[in-house]
Amino acid sequence: MTSFDALFQPGGAEAAGESVQDIPLTDLHPFKGHPFQVRDDESMEETAASIAKYGVLVPGIVRPRPEGGYELVSGHRRKRGSELAGKTTMPVLVRELDDDEATIIMVDSNLQREKILPSEKAFAYRMKLEALKHQGQRHDLTLERGVPKLPARDKIAQEAGESCGLTVTRYISLTKLISPLLAMVDEEKLAVSSAADYLSGLPENEQKNLVAVMERLNVVPVKNQLAKIKQYSKEGTLTAAVIDAILSEDRPAPVQVILKKERLTQYFPPSYTARQMEEVIVSLLETWRGQQT
Repeated sequence: MTSFDALFQPGGAEAAGESVQDIPLTDLHPFKGHPFQVRDDESMEETAASIAKYGVLVPGIVRPRPEGGYELVSGHRRKRGSELAGKTTMPVLVRELDDDEATIIMVDSNLQREKILPSEKAFAYRMKLEALKHQGQRHDLTLERGVPKLPARDKIAQEAGESCGLTVTRYISLTKLISPLLAMVDEEKLAVSSAADYLSGLPENEQKNLVAVMERLNVVPVKNQLAKIKQYSKEGTLTAAVIDAILSEDRPAPVQVILKKERLTQYFPPSYTARQMEEVIVSLLETWRGQQT
């Protein structure tokens, strides 16, 4: 099989005996279980503008579908950019790929993107791990004689630029999280390591209880609280009440300052609204803070 990188070298496709074809966008279908989001964000606007001006410079990769049309292996963002640019076709390389080959190319091509969410990495690494393991059952993954075969997780880490196989394992464990917790990881409210090490092993009902308590208390657990949650779960005693007690520990009382209207009106004209008063007070506080440094 021609390597993914080779296809992106000048003349790579032609050298591999493949030709670029223009396929109608309506015949291009997303990869089954595609873990990467295609967002209509600023980056997509730039992609669409580039395609409108120059066309798709790097062809996508597709494989024929038994039911007709083609399954996109690489090029989901380019397809969306083409749609937004008003194009009706997209240049692609049509290849005969089995499920494992297609999965590996799909994951590797998307991992070259600049910004990837933890959830995207999590499901992508899991899909690639399953494909590599399946390939390993059919033939040796080693490309050269005498070269030791890398464990699948280490192979993924090496090719993705991760520090080690443990990092890949941590990401894959995130796929065990329920959606609200995984969203918190994507939003950087929970660290990947914390979510993987402390929360991914919790049963679904305990994860749901945790989310409910977090939302009610409006808190995100810190590391020592997560360690307690994991320990109680291991002991089989992690109830919603226990989670509540853990997350309520050492919670600072909310600071609330109340300024009575009678006191404020002696400093502001009668026409000032509460919002205007607040803006003046905050401005004065900013000036005061600057004087303290």
